[in-house]
Amino acid sequence: MDRVLLTGAAGFLGSHCLRHLMMETDWKVVCPVSFEHKGLPERIITAVDHDEWWQRVEVIKCDLSSTINDTTIDKIGGVDYIINYAAQSHVDRSITHPVSFIRNNVDVMLNMLEYARVVKPQVFLQISTDEVYGPAPQGYANMEWDAVIPSNPYSASKAAQEAIAISYWRTYEVPVVITNSMNLIGEMQDPEKFVPMVIARVMRGEEVPIHASEDGTKIGSRFYLHARNLADAVLFLLRRGNISMYTDGADRPDRWHIVGEREVDNLEMAQLIAKFLRCELSYRLEDFHSSRPGHDLRYALNGSKLAEAGWSMPIPFEESLRTLIEWSLRNPIWVNRGVWR
Repeated sequence: MDRVLLTGAAGFLGSHCLRHLMMETDWKVVCPVSFEHKGLPERIITAVDHDEWWQRVEVIKCDLSSTINDTTIDKIGGVDYIINYAAQSHVDRSITHPVSFIRNNVDVMLNMLEYARVVKPQVFLQISTDEVYGPAPQGYANMEWDAVIPSNPYSASKAAQEAIAISYWRTYEVPVVITNSMNLIGEMQDPEKFVPMVIARVMRGEEVPIHASEDGTKIGSRFYLHARNLADAVLFLLRRGNISMYTDGADRPDRWHIVGEREVDNLEMAQLIAKFLRCELSYRLEDFHSSRPGHDLRYALNGSKLAEAGWSMPIPFEESLRTLIEWSLRNPIWVNRGVWR
C-alpha cells in the first residue's frame, strides 16, 4: 500500500485532496499540521468522515516553516509520494505583510525539499499557481514554461518556491513535478476569497465589489476550477509516473497546467452565484489596481498538454458551483466571515 505525505491537509485545497485520496485510492496519508497558520482541524474532520478512512490517515503535529527534525522524520516514516500544498495564499495579506508572508512560503519549500532529500520519494509534486506568470493578455493563455513575471508578493513567493524546487531537482535529484492551477473554488474555502465572499454578501443582501479596469470597460476574469478537480489531476499525474529527471537528460522538470473548463468574468460569476441562491445581485465596479495594488485583471493557462496526456475534469464548472452553493446553504457557518479565524 502506497504512503503519501500530504502537506496543507488542514487547508482548503489540501483537505479536498485528502478526501479525494480517501475516495479514489487505498493509500495511507500522513498529514503534518500545525494549525498555526490558516489550517483548521474541522477541515480534516469534514474530509475524513468515514470511520474506516481514519485507519489510513495519520495526523502529525509539525510546523513546516521550521526544520523537520530527525524525530519527526522517523515518526513519519518512508513515503512514496509528497504532495506539497502548504503555503500562505491570500494576496491581500501578502501585500500588507510581505516579509513574513514570503519568508513563510520560502521556509516551507526549503524544509520540504530537505525532507525529500532524506526520504527520497518517487514524486515530489509541488502545487503552484497561474499567478507566477503575471497577467495574461486578452486572448492569450500561458503555456508551460512561459516567462515567470509575478505581480505581487504572494505570486513572487510561489515563483520562489518553484525556482528552489527546480534547483533541488537538478542539484539533488529530487523528483520534482510542478503543477500550476487556476482560481480554485469549493466547500470549506476561507471566507476572505472571492467566491465565498460573494456568496456571503449575496445571502446578506449586500453590495458586491467587482474588479474592473479604471474606465469600467474590462472586467477581471478567471478560469475557475473546483478543488476536487485539482485533486483528481494531481492523482492522475502521480499514477502516470514517467518523471523527467536531469540525470536522464531532461533540461527541466515536468510542469503541468491544470485549467478550469471555461473563462468566466467576475461579474458573470457573481450573477451565477446570485442565480443559484435565487437572490438579487447588487454590485459595483471597482478599479482593480487602486483597490488592490499588485492585483492582475486576467489570468489564463493553456491546459492542452494535460488534456493530451489523457486527463479530463470529472466535475463540470456550473455543476460544481451549484453543488457548492447548495452546500453553503446547508453549512452557513463556513460562509459567515469571522466564524473561523
